[in-house]
Amino acid sequence: MLDIDSLAFRLASALAIGLLIGAERERRKGEGPSRSPAGIRTFAIASLLGAVSMTLGTPWLLAACTLGMAALSAIAYLRSSEDDPGLTTEAALVLTVLLGALATVRPGLAAGVAVAVVVLLAARDRIHRFVRVALSEDELSDALVFAAGVFVILPLVPNRYLGPFNAINPHTIWVIVILMMSISAIGYIAVRLMGPRFGLPLAGLASGFVSSIATIGSMGARAVKEPTLSRPAVAGAVLSTIATVIELAIVLAATSRAALQALAIPLTASAVVAVVYGLLFTFRTLRTEVPDQTQRGRPFSLRTALGFALAIAAMLLVSAALNSWYGERGVIAAAALAGFADAHSVAVSVASLVASGKLNPQDSVIPVLAGLTTNTFAKMAVAFVSGRRRFAMQVIPGLLLFLASAWLCLFVTR
Repeated sequence: MLDIDSLAFRLASALAIGLLIGAERERRKGEGPSRSPAGIRTFAIASLLGAVSMTLGTPWLLAACTLGMAALSAIAYLRSSEDDPGLTTEAALVLTVLLGALATVRPGLAAGVAVAVVVLLAARDRIHRFVRVALSEDELSDALVFAAGVFVILPLVPNRYLGPFNAINPHTIWVIVILMMSISAIGYIAVRLMGPRFGLPLAGLASGFVSSIATIGSMGARAVKEPTLSRPAVAGAVLSTIATVIELAIVLAATSRAALQALAIPLTASAVVAVVYGLLFTFRTLRTEVPDQTQRGRPFSLRTALGFALAIAAMLLVSAALNSWYGERGVIAAAALAGFADAHSVAVSVASLVASGKLNPQDSVIPVLAGLTTNTFAKMAVAFVSGRRRFAMQVIPGLLLFLASAWLCLFVTR
């Protein structure tokens, strides 16, 4: 059996890498005088060239071979640039030399990178079509903003409690902002990919990750505009509250696992009730025809995300101050008031108090549920204003059951 650490195995890995990448390039090489100069044999030899150069243990030899291959690739490109202005094959050829060298040191890593390269090469048409046709300019812009937030800003944000009462951890706040942007983008993508054929209930569930209150408002307006869609609109409105629970669980997990464990049963019960109530309306309207009105927009709003960060910071300060002055009662009052605007900032604030040791995990349950309660009351008001009496009378019972299940589980388990 071939030893994985033997030189023969590593050279064989380098050869396999060259053959793998070369096989994909051979299929696109073309025929005749205008064909590409690099095919399966060239790539296999290039990979072995890198492996042998590395095996001889002379870094300058590997550098010379890589530069030589780059020079040959440049000459080949100049001769064929009129027929094919792309540099993909030439760049892949130089990379293959380096992957062959890497295979003599880290064969597993080299093989993984080679597979990724082949996937990129083989998916050329799909990638081009996705970027040029499927992906809008706004979506690409938001993707770049998200990448900057994750890979540039997040590593620079200090991970310690700062400010008055040591209430604010900038790193935690920014992680929550990234999570909210991610959740919003997931909901947006779900609507884009699945389309309206699954009806308003699925759209409501997905859009709830962006804003459950806004979703209920839009569903109510839809029900008023098209009364025949009242039932699926109700299902979408109630199912959007599931997104609220999921988001609460995510932000609690990111902030304080202890707080999440204390709230696990009430949140699970409320989510189950919302699912059952929403599905009751969904099953009655599965065959309801929903007009295709899905439009491209933005996966998330940077202004909303930053506003959310400021709301979290303010809520953290208020909660910490009230907790310092009045104890647990002060935290409950602050949570209830903040819940009218947003339930997630309440959860983050209270969970941060738990994470910093200022609040017991069990004492975090009532403030979070108080914020969820006032937030649900705000949803009821939006349902009545946007969808009028008929829509509200169908949505409000589901929201009341949603709340009642959470509080009932709290009292039963205590």
